[in-house]
Amino acid sequence: MFDIPFPLLKIREKELLPVIQGGMGVGVSAHRLAGTVAREGAVGTIASIDLRVHHPDLMERTRRVRDRNVIEEANLEALDREIRSAREISGPDGFIAVNVMKAVDRHQDLVRQACESGANAIIMGAGLPFDLPDMIKGYEDQVALIPILSEERGVRAVLKRWLRKGVVPDAIVLEHPAFAGGHLGAPKPENIKDPRFDFKRVLGEIPKVFEQLKLDAIPLLPAGGVNSFQKIKELLSFGASGVQIGTPFAVTEEGDAHDNFKKVLLEAKPDDIVTFMSTAGLPARAVLTPWLKKYLAREEKVRARATPEKGTCAVWFECLTHCGLKDGDGSSGQFCIDTQLQAAVQGNVDKGLFFRGSEPLPFGDQVRSVHDLLTYLLTGNDPRVLA
Repeated sequence: MFDIPFPLLKIREKELLPVIQGGMGVGVSAHRLAGTVAREGAVGTIASIDLRVHHPDLMERTRRVRDRNVIEEANLEALDREIRSAREISGPDGFIAVNVMKAVDRHQDLVRQACESGANAIIMGAGLPFDLPDMIKGYEDQVALIPILSEERGVRAVLKRWLRKGVVPDAIVLEHPAFAGGHLGAPKPENIKDPRFDFKRVLGEIPKVFEQLKLDAIPLLPAGGVNSFQKIKELLSFGASGVQIGTPFAVTEEGDAHDNFKKVLLEAKPDDIVTFMSTAGLPARAVLTPWLKKYLAREEKVRARATPEKGTCAVWFECLTHCGLKDGDGSSGQFCIDTQLQAAVQGNVDKGLFFRGSEPLPFGDQVRSVHDLLTYLLTGNDPRVLA
């Protein structure tokens, strides 16, 4: 850990650099990225979804398998391997979190596996995580809980539900849907720029909720569009305790995705970054690569044809609790998101879905190390220029 002009982030007696590296699936933030971030003294996060993509033996074991349980058990094994490998990189004092999407069918099993494998925290978004405290029974003293929410109303609802169980979040990530990548915390694309999500407003509203509920302050960490020292300084002046950052970490040297994946994100221009409806029934943001361009050209037709009677799972893997394709729901996307995200992390530019935040990257089109990125974001100094 290096000297910074900001207070450290405190989670469960741990003092950390005030940065959570965001969870990015499928396989974009796995053991190498998360372990390296944790070794530097920040929070490294493994995205729990379909990690078998990084394990050839597990991919071979599940190739052409129609039994969803076999696939899901392989993914639990992959999650265990990734957490343990991240710990080898970070050392025993590194803070390793696991991001679990509430929208995933077996989110409870993923949470349990993360606890059993030694994760320090569970970070949960893509839905209101009302039941998250129930999933960590027996690990309450070891595992911190960090929900991802977007505005005051959602924070209030989760706090009230958790307080009935005698549980308080260890931190709260506040994701702004106008800037974040991947799945967004707004019900529809037209809602993503609603003023209720503005960081200054939300960071001013939530302490009043703490006061009304007679709670001590909980660390608040804005996420989405955080790409500079000045932005972090501004957010901390509004009352944040730290930030969560995704896309800038995805393109680091230690990022777990293929170099082609990083190239797509690095070279994307503002007009290349679009918002659309995911199969999960949530808006999502990604780069307009060949597959997405083709899909969006026919999206209106395929969504209009979707009916429950015609619902299908193309890969026999019911990964989402709600899937527009599987459930025949025309209000959601009509494609297999797991297949497209797998193609992206493996570097298939023609077939992949490349999630990305909307804002410019700290080092432009350069691939830099995790250490360089954290130094630049938390001090304002470019370590390579100083060298």
